Amino acid sequence: MIAKRERGRVERQLIASLTQVCEMAKPTLPGFCWLTHRVDYRHFPESLEVTWVFDTHADLARALKGDAQHRMHDFTAEALAEAGIDTGDVSRHVNFDSEEACQSAHGGDWQRRLRETPVRH
Repeated sequence: MIAKRERGRVERQLIASLTQVCEMAKPTLPGFCWLTHRVDYRHFPESLEVTWVFDTHADLARALKGDAQHRMHDFTAEALAEAGIDTGDVSRHVNFDSEEACQSAHGGDWQRRLRETPVRH
């Protein structure tokens, strides 16, 4: 758990480091569009999840083969370390999704898609 007064500082650091990683990853991961994070600060850092979003399911499938998945885990670990967050095994905090899947299941409404998927505790 993190004190309420610390949440804003942690959130700003996390956003800055994930934005930097996102921009570094775009040219190296074909079909990668953006990433986002969710967290329940009552269960921090255990509940922290970073979701990497690709354009299509095929782009995502290609990325999950070979070393791209490993690179995304490494990028995430670097971003979290830069933000001063220690989660242990970063692979437990990384998810993958696609614009295509969101469009199909939730009409492109990412807020709804993420809201309907519980944050891990």
